[in-house]
This record gives sequence, structure tokens and C-alpha cells, in this order.
Amino acid sequence: MDDRPKGGRRAALLLAVITPLVAELTLGNPPLSQIWLMLLWIPIYGAGTVLIRELVRRRRGGWPSVLLLGLAYGIVEEGLVLQALSSPTMYGVAGWAPRFLGLNTAYTELNLPYHAVFSVALPILLTDLAVPSLRDRPYLKRTGLVVAGVVFVLGGLLLRLTVATSIDPGYQAPVPVVAGCLVAVALPAVVALRVLPPAPSPAPTGVPVPGPWAVGGFGLVAGFGYLALLFPFGGASQPAFTHGAWVAVPMLAAALLAVLTGWLVRRWTAGRWSDRHSLCLAGGALVGHTAFGVVANAATLAGKVQLSALGLVTVVLLALLGRRTGTGSSTRTAAGGSTR
Repeated sequence: MDDRPKGGRRAALLLAVITPLVAELTLGNPPLSQIWLMLLWIPIYGAGTVLIRELVRRRRGGWPSVLLLGLAYGIVEEGLVLQALSSPTMYGVAGWAPRFLGLNTAYTELNLPYHAVFSVALPILLTDLAVPSLRDRPYLKRTGLVVAGVVFVLGGLLLRLTVATSIDPGYQAPVPVVAGCLVAVALPAVVALRVLPPAPSPAPTGVPVPGPWAVGGFGLVAGFGYLALLFPFGGASQPAFTHGAWVAVPMLAAALLAVLTGWLVRRWTAGRWSDRHSLCLAGGALVGHTAFGVVANAATLAGKVQLSALGLVTVVLLALLGRRTGTGSSTRTAAGGSTR
């Protein structure tokens, strides 16, 4: 398990770079005119996702483990480092919906699944598709795993001392909130790495699977729809242009959309699911989330044009990756990938 495969270090570096690009830049955070700010995000994002992948691969876990650890990652970044989950002033998110147990509810519902999917699962999936020979193996030796952990912690401190203190100076989350976040990080981590069994390698079932383009269209609608239901845009002060208690409607709709998406993807991947399906699903979600960034995040016409251009570059890169990706059926491996 400690033997690092050939090319593992390059694959880990690729994953570390892809992660903040997917999670932040392709959504318009920051705008391309301030791309240098990505240097602040690469350590925590890149090292965090590499660390998660290494732990899951060593455990031979599947995508449920990846998503649970992605959820834990979101709590670390948003709850402990930036402390935006509880801050009454940061980003103005306290006004999105009623607060509960000291938390900004709509912001929490938006960002924790976002990090699990866009900050962790999709970068890992894209890297596995780009480096298929290593998809079921750890990239690094044990020393590399330790280095990733150290960089992740230092990256968190960097964000805390720069972004958090400049945007929300003086705020410190109450002790009960910090303690709750620590527990909320530990629980999914334990379940992911100690409770969930290693992923089986089932043969494809007879469950009908839509074509790759249909799956990609679904990913686009789901990605755009989830963000649009929870992120106020177009001058709205609450999600989906609601007022007061009516915010519960889009929040419930977003939760139902997330559950439906998870159920459908789980059902489809039990059938004759291929790498092309995976790529189209990831690509559709990325296009949808960049399209929402153009609508909601880009504040100027120049910003919208720049982000649209970045979206087109993303599509071209996905198309190039698609030329290397097979269309044949695949079977799930213990690591949650696929082999032919």
C-alpha cells in the first residue's frame, strides 16, 4: 500500500490544481482579473482533496466515502476556517434565511453539498478519467500523505489569517459552534473510513441507463438548479426571490433536488454505466455551475464575458478528455472507479 505507482506524484499534482479551478475559478470566485487570489485557495483545496482521495483509496472505499469526507471538508473550510456558517456579517448570508442554532441555514445548505460535489468528488472523478491507469490506487506514499495533511492545515491557517480576517475582521465563532463543527467533521469521517465497508465490484444490472448526452443534460440542470434555488441573485435578498418564511420553499426544493439527483445517479451507475457517462455527468454539472456564475457572480459585462470564455475553455478541455474516454460499459471497482 505504501508503494507509490509510477506517475502518482504527477497525478496528485494534477488533482491539487484541478480542485480550486473547479470549485472557485469556474464559478467566478475570484474573477479572472484577480486570478492571483487562487494562490490562497490552492493549498487547502488541493491538499484537502488529495488527502481525501488517498484516505479513501487506502480504505478501498467508494463514492459514498468520498462524498462524506467532502462534506467534512466543507465544514472545516466554512465552519472552522472562514467561519461563514455562523458569522452574522460575512458575505451578508445571515439575511438569506432564518438562523438556527447559530448557523446561517441557507448558506449552510448551499455550501456543504457544494464542497462535497464540486470541491471533492468532481475533481477526483476528472483526475481518475484523465489518469485511468491509477484510478484505483493511491497516488502517494505514506510520506506524501503526511505532507498533504500538513499543507492542508497550513492552507487553512493561511485562509484564516488572510481571507477571513480581511472580510470579517474580529469575528470568532462561539465555542459551542466550534465544538459542534468539530463533531460534525468527525462523524462523517469515522463513518466514511471506519463504518462503511469497502466498495463491492458488482456486475452491471439490467437497470436502463440514459445516453451520455442525456446524463450530461441532467447534470447541467441539477447543477444550475441547486445553485439557483439557494443563492440569491439578480438583486434578490433571499433565495429564489422569496421573502420571510417563504424561503423554506426553495430550501426544501433544493433538498429534494439533491436527494433525487443522488438516487438517480446511484440507480444509473448500477446499470451499464461507462466512463463517457461519468464525463458527461461531470461536464454537465460544471457547465451548469459556470452558467450560474455568469448569471449571479459576474458583476460586470467584462466579467461575464471572461467567465463565459472560461466556460468555453472548460468545454474544449472536457471534449479533449472525451476523445480519450471509452464508451464501453464499465464495472465499479472497490475504489468507486471503473475498469474495462
